[in-house]
Amino acid sequence: MTIHREGYKTIAITALLFGLLNLVSFSFLSPILPWLALVFFVVTLFIFGFIISFFRIPNRVLTIDDNKIICPADGKVVVIEEVTEVEYFKDKRIQVSIFMSPANVHVNRNPMSGEVIYNAYHKGKYLVAWHPKSSTENERWSVVTRNNHGEILYKQIAGALAKRICNYTSVGQMVNQCDEYGFIKFGSRVDILLPVGTKIEVSLNQAVKGGVTVLASW
Repeated sequence: MTIHREGYKTIAITALLFGLLNLVSFSFLSPILPWLALVFFVVTLFIFGFIISFFRIPNRVLTIDDNKIICPADGKVVVIEEVTEVEYFKDKRIQVSIFMSPANVHVNRNPMSGEVIYNAYHKGKYLVAWHPKSSTENERWSVVTRNNHGEILYKQIAGALAKRICNYTSVGQMVNQCDEYGFIKFGSRVDILLPVGTKIEVSLNQAVKGGVTVLASW
């Protein structure tokens, strides 16, 4: 396991606060209420451990298959439905949405190899990530990738806790399946818009792993 570069600053600040707060606690609180100082230490240690865990990149055997579309994120499948996509395709698409809780790995990976032909950041609200309107009203970052099979759109969507979306792609860039393309901090969602007729390989409420679980087949 490694730590994502987006977490270096946050972890460093958290470590500094953890050290300073517990230094004060053990200096002034421990002589009077040692049990309370111990509880405070355990609670702050848990928070510090959670922050480190949030930015983890676990070691995985990634799924590479040109005939498959791979899940771009860890989480739970919360939507599988046919929708009218209004941002780019402006036609019917199959939407698959993956909700990422704060406990999930938050690295986002390319679901397929190909050329990035669209890349757009949209300011927006911070509705809870499972809200039906979060896909079109929340802060989000949309990417369309094309290869010989077709085109898909995938969106990083901020949730109520997520205040920063990181995206490392640009129009004209050639991307490889399962390579990292972004990161979302603290709870969020990813939508994947697929051509109608694509064979969906996941089911509602299924737990999936980014870069590992097959989302769909061409």
